[in-house]
Amino acid sequence: MLERSIQQLIERYLSVSFLVNKRGAALMKCELDDVTHDQYYLLRYIYKRGVCTSTELADVFAVNKSAITAMTNRLVEKGMIERGRGGDDRRVIALSLTEKGRKWLEETEQNVYELVEAIMTKLSHEEIEQFIQTYEKLAMILQEMGESK
Repeated sequence: MLERSIQQLIERYLSVSFLVNKRGAALMKCELDDVTHDQYYLLRYIYKRGVCTSTELADVFAVNKSAITAMTNRLVEKGMIERGRGGDDRRVIALSLTEKGRKWLEETEQNVYELVEAIMTKLSHEEIEQFIQTYEKLAMILQEMGESK
């Protein structure tokens, strides 16, 4: 009986996860213009850090460096990020937002905040708190599992 209950919970999780990811992605896509979700999160990370390297981004996003290079190349072509020297070591390339990238991100962040706010206002304060706490715990578990591999 317990095994069946766990299977039902897993099925519910997979179904709702699919729906939330697909519908959420569709709503977000409307706010991102011609920037992908991954590019948006990369721009957001660089914005918060100010300057970072491809190696740092590869670690944070848990992808190989070639994937980051492809993403950053596209964002450089769009004029949203720029490459510069990273201090004393000439081999280190620092990535930062251009003025265009910074302006785009600030405008997009406002739109994203309004979208998320419209969703969250459908929940009580207690539901929001519980959801965020559970989501943070899930993120921690996933991070620990990723680090152990």
